[in-house]
Amino acid sequence: MMGPRQVDQAALFYEFSLERHVPTSHLLRSIDRFVDLSGLRRELAPFYSSTGRPSVDPELMIRLLIVGYCFGIRSERRLCDEIHLNLAYRWFCRLGLDSDVPDHSTFSKNRHGRFRDSDLLRNLFETVLARCIQEGLVGGEGFAVDGSLIKADASRQKGVEAAEWTAPETTRRAVEEYLAVLDDAAFGAATPVCRNSSRPPIRPLAGPAQTAASPTSP
Repeated sequence: MMGPRQVDQAALFYEFSLERHVPTSHLLRSIDRFVDLSGLRRELAPFYSSTGRPSVDPELMIRLLIVGYCFGIRSERRLCDEIHLNLAYRWFCRLGLDSDVPDHSTFSKNRHGRFRDSDLLRNLFETVLARCIQEGLVGGEGFAVDGSLIKADASRQKGVEAAEWTAPETTRRAVEEYLAVLDDAAFGAATPVCRNSSRPPIRPLAGPAQTAASPTSP
């Protein structure tokens, strides 16, 4: 017998629990048991004003970022959309069905603001590392380095003359921060170049015919 036609009828009351709709085998349930962000608000308290409108909960923002890292969601705009739709993500972030998801621009503002000033992400990483050592997941007896080969975008035909370089005052903040990190000794800055005036200048390599005709130096 054909069942009755389903018609969308808005009910006056709903009985719904996110806890019952997230499977016990879900990855976020396993992660949630080890997530302890109790000291987060205490560390960030000096970087918030005592007046003004209430801000987005910093613990909520960290939980949002954890979801993005665990499930490979690199776009913060897409991350907010996925949090809005996925019940398991809402459960992990402590968001109810009617709770609003923060705007994607909130991440960049806090990343370049109080998160950076308080060194929060570094402290959070060190806390996770200490917990891994405590659980025996990290022994600290060795390390591995992952190297990726990237094809260089260097060509004589595509070079840019020095006169066409961007002026330092017009460079973007991201470029300035990247160059500042390269100059930081903590991140493996290049050793200073020692100029020795006694050494002969470096000349370009000669072709095969020139090399055969050139006299040998003593």
